[in-house]
Amino acid sequence: MSDATVTAATIDPAGAAHFGRLAADWWNPKGTSAMLHRLNPPRLQFLRAAVDRHFDVDPASFTPLAGKRALDMGCGAGLLAEPLARLGAAVTGVDAAAENIGAARAHAATSGLTIDYRVGDTEAVRGEQFDLVVSFEVIEHVTDAAAFVRGLAGVLAPGGLLLLSTPNRTPLSRLAMITLAEGTGQIPRGTHDWDKFLTPDELTALLADAGLRVTETQGLGFSPIRGFALSDSTALDYFVSARATSIRPE
Repeated sequence: MSDATVTAATIDPAGAAHFGRLAADWWNPKGTSAMLHRLNPPRLQFLRAAVDRHFDVDPASFTPLAGKRALDMGCGAGLLAEPLARLGAAVTGVDAAAENIGAARAHAATSGLTIDYRVGDTEAVRGEQFDLVVSFEVIEHVTDAAAFVRGLAGVLAPGGLLLLSTPNRTPLSRLAMITLAEGTGQIPRGTHDWDKFLTPDELTALLADAGLRVTETQGLGFSPIRGFALSDSTALDYFVSARATSIRPE
């Protein structure tokens, strides 16, 4: 697939352009993507625990995803795709912004990692199958959440695991992520549209409509002392893990 601008059913061109402008600074832990760097430890904590349970692998293993294909949908410049590769997976990363894919490829090359990066949305991997499909903090940026979930479900291999995270649509998330974080420049202005945030019930329903069953919901919280950490509360942000039901919709 070409690295030219991609137009697809779930891509918001303005959103892709917004994130593309941040590409050069994506790997700077003190830059415009600093919040994503702070998010990565709890993301990886949730992912690793979910992988160990689902695939019944040794929690002490350094490569629990060896022999498995993993998809990072909405991969940005590779903050999650690279750890997935280090966990042993054959990784495909897809992002709507060509600038992000360029930055991701360059960083992977300097890190000695082989990752299949592509520009686009779920159409970029249509017809393929992945043991693990991950899409963290992405669904709130697409134009059609239901179509996006169907696309993810369509490439999930039998017995595979789907992991998502997204902000909840609550007064807390509006205050914390938009009024405070975007208002003070901790997150670039215009990153979020609160009206597009999904509640856990809404996301669970979208997954069910796509033939997937939620097996776990885990909150993500923030405190000035601990920073971002896994939480019992889903009021700010949350993760879900899901697997295919026995019968999927056509």
